[in-house]
Amino acid sequence: METNVGTVDRILRVIIGLALLSLVFLIDSDLRWIGLIGLVTLFTAATSWCPAYFMLGIKTCPTKQD
Repeated sequence: METNVGTVDRILRVIIGLALLSLVFLIDSDLRWIGLIGLVTLFTAATSWCPAYFMLGIKTCPTKQD
């Protein structure tokens, strides 16, 4: 897997992922399970690879100059 998520993008994904994951504990209705989407964003931040970016051909990380 080639890295396609940059540093700033990773930081934002961690913040958003933790915020979404906190919904599991803060909301008492059936909508709280939407917070589990936060696990996906945390996973993509940890691996620096996003499948959606891969399919769309997007890279937010710096490219290496030859």
